[in-house]
Amino acid sequence: MIREARPPTTGPSLPPARGPLSHAVIRALAEDRPLPARLPDAAPYGDDLQLALYVLYELHYRGFAGVDDGREWDPVLLGARERLERGYLAALRADTGSGRTVTEAFEGLLVEPAGRDPSSVAQYLQYEGELWHLREYAALRSLYHLKEADPHVWVIPRLHGRAKAAMVAVEYDEFGAGRAERVHARLFAELMADLGLDTGYGGYLDHAPAEALATVNQMSLFGLHRALRGSLVGHFACVEVTSSPGSRRLAEALRRTGGGPAAEFFYTEHVEADAVHEQVVRRDVVGGLLEDHPELEADVVFGVESTTLLENRLGARLLPSWRSGRSALRAPLGAPARSVPER
Repeated sequence: MIREARPPTTGPSLPPARGPLSHAVIRALAEDRPLPARLPDAAPYGDDLQLALYVLYELHYRGFAGVDDGREWDPVLLGARERLERGYLAALRADTGSGRTVTEAFEGLLVEPAGRDPSSVAQYLQYEGELWHLREYAALRSLYHLKEADPHVWVIPRLHGRAKAAMVAVEYDEFGAGRAERVHARLFAELMADLGLDTGYGGYLDHAPAEALATVNQMSLFGLHRALRGSLVGHFACVEVTSSPGSRRLAEALRRTGGGPAAEFFYTEHVEADAVHEQVVRRDVVGGLLEDHPELEADVVFGVESTTLLENRLGARLLPSWRSGRSALRAPLGAPARSVPER
């Protein structure tokens, strides 16, 4: 490994550990020491493994304050990450695997339920949610939305032809179509400011339960591995197909609870943009990929099904707490404060 001496990264602080596995990873980074040869086992969906995996993935994004940029390609850390990924990926595969076609996988996503879905977070927020629920939801989603589209960019060099051109077109919109003030991550920071939340990147990592970390880790897992490019496309398509109706519900929830104009705008923007993106992604990104590589159909379906699985797990964590009047976070949020989004 080429490891040049570099000044420590300026970024978010390393989080507190959640068990012996994440403690070993975080200590190795904080003290710039080698990772122990033997790491403790941890449950694939649990806080300890998901935090350790999240921290290792963040070395490929903005890093952490005080951590040498060279640790991104530390072979021991990469080997440890591969071991954690194996366990996580095996759990996802074991909990999906319906054998459906791509067409069948998308059929259920394209139909809005006729009545109220008691498992839907977006419907709960639309009809019953209070402002504090929406603040908690935004804090959790900030781990993704403040780097929105970044994990998906990794798939672009792994595509070609129609799939690549369409993926770039959608990502161009996600990054503001060339306008910094319209980058979706920037718009989400403005949503957070309207809700009196800390707009700092990774600011709510310690508040987020394993179920929220798992949804973010899934994107990094799929994006960083060429062998999983079909799964990344399936994940991306699932997000785009479900985004427009979900965003409409969240915009209504923020309007009803007085979340603020920037908060509401983030979701109204996605209602319009993602209704178009959904068609492009299904027809040209998924369609183009499978036209060239029909053998990847099962991987695309896995991307769809594993995304749905993790979103359902997150909903099962949030809704019982909210319905009983309790915070769904690991630590409740503080009082709203005025924030200034990063520029």
